[in-house]
Amino acid sequence: MFAIIKTGGKQYLVSPGTKIKIEKIDKKEGTEVSFSEILLLQKDGTVEVGNPLVKGAKVIGKILRHGRNKKVTIFKYKPKKRYKVKRGHRQPFTEVQISQILFSSDKAS
Repeated sequence: MFAIIKTGGKQYLVSPGTKIKIEKIDKKEGTEVSFSEILLLQKDGTVEVGNPLVKGAKVIGKILRHGRNKKVTIFKYKPKKRYKVKRGHRQPFTEVQISQILFSSDKAS
């Protein structure tokens, strides 16, 4: 079973037990987070594609940690103009472990 979720402007292929690094979420470590923007869902050999989202589907995960990625060096240079700029950037991230994938027939209200 797997799903494709959308968060932070990016899409991720997830299945129960996988760890993903997503754009930073302002929640504490150890709390649960749910993703409702499900673009594709595959379960028991059947594939359900959203139009644009799969209705009634939800992915639940647990926030493991917050951190910052490796530094990316940005260097701008224009020849013969004496122009050069060197900058660095570290993008913050949140690491999430996917615990379960739910859709309308799995939900128990």
